[in-house]
Amino acid sequence: MGTTSATSSLSSAAAGTSTFNAQQYVAQLIASEQGPEQLMQQQVSTLSDQSTALGTLSTQMTTLQNAVFALNDFQGALAAKQATSSNDAVATATAAANAIAGAHTLTVTSLATTSSAYSNTLADGNTTFATGSFQVQVGTGTAVTVTVNSSNDTLNGLASSINALNAGFSASVVTDASGARLSLVSGSSGAPGDLTLSNNTTGLTLTKSATGADAAFTLDGISLQSASNTASGMLPGVTIDLAGVSASPVTLTIAPDTSQATTAIQSFVTAYNAVIGTLNQQFAYDPTTKSTGPLGSDTMVMQIQQQVLGDAAFTVPGNGAYTNLAAVGVNMNEDGTLSVNSATLSASMAANYSAVQNFFQQASPSGFAANFSTDITNITDPTQGPIAVDQQGIQQTTASLNQAIADFQANLDAQQQELLQIYSQVAVTLQQMPDTLNSINSQLGSLSKSGG
Repeated sequence: MGTTSATSSLSSAAAGTSTFNAQQYVAQLIASEQGPEQLMQQQVSTLSDQSTALGTLSTQMTTLQNAVFALNDFQGALAAKQATSSNDAVATATAAANAIAGAHTLTVTSLATTSSAYSNTLADGNTTFATGSFQVQVGTGTAVTVTVNSSNDTLNGLASSINALNAGFSASVVTDASGARLSLVSGSSGAPGDLTLSNNTTGLTLTKSATGADAAFTLDGISLQSASNTASGMLPGVTIDLAGVSASPVTLTIAPDTSQATTAIQSFVTAYNAVIGTLNQQFAYDPTTKSTGPLGSDTMVMQIQQQVLGDAAFTVPGNGAYTNLAAVGVNMNEDGTLSVNSATLSASMAANYSAVQNFFQQASPSGFAANFSTDITNITDPTQGPIAVDQQGIQQTTASLNQAIADFQANLDAQQQELLQIYSQVAVTLQQMPDTLNSINSQLGSLSKSGG
């Protein structure tokens, strides 16, 4: 153990040309021994960079996995349908993924109505009237008796009592310049919500103002009725919202929602490009630093790159003209990234949407998304996937290095304390040497004089 500067310091002190500093001398000796520790610290820093890069790749892989899953979802974006109407003033419609593409004719004869009733006019909502009772039947249900007594013999009080019953109809007080009236409205439209008023012995006169009637319409020539103006169940996955009557047929068209499909494909391309961009950076040589990325020497990462590129180039046999991404409208660039040719993609969907969907979702043999899904699931496996295995290895190596650094530093600290004790004593000895030499010289001088 030792350095040139430390040895020079000790020699100078021994020669009496300088003062010996034990702490500084020992610090120099310890510093000369820290090379292995610094090397281990550099290794820990490198591993940290690798772990960060893997974390970024893992996050991007998860995003790509979600995008691939969306392409492979049989009830997702590629299966989405949209419904359009030739006359929104008559009817509009919405379509679920299970709706069948096609065109349907609709003629609306009448809309569903909601049953209602009202009372005679009183001075205001707090004017009292004679007590008693009356019955209200909703559709074919059991009649409900409404009792009026001294606690609710005003329009406001009666409205509160009726609403507390939760009997399928509601009450409110309507006030204008002529006074206040009680309004009763059914909670459901159509014939099932029609109100029947009977056995009224109160001081109010109740008049039915609207009958609950079903909507009447024809769909593809078939006469149908609906208690609500929102009709569902007539066509699988399709809900029709009736808005008005029509003298002539309205056309409802159910078709694939190409906008959702396009968005899903673009999301996949964006997520894929992020992954390929990160992978490419790992193996790109930087002439300035004369190095590659943190994962440039990682063979597992290289295998991931090759697998992802292979998945993007996957060919689906037996699907007519649409057997690869390029045929659909997604091209691979020289660096392995993808770009969407919007014109080609739109044309492909317009020409044969089912074939485009089949390219991604074909069950046997596996379609593009199914194949990609299998591989990326293996890559992103949280315990056995290559990214997870790499991270586990880095964590273990980092832990071992940190322990070795701690042990090495502890050993240096112990050596430093031991050396301080030794060289502190040396410092004391060196400080005493001039006095000792002077004493010896003085004694020799005395002996010389006495001998002369």
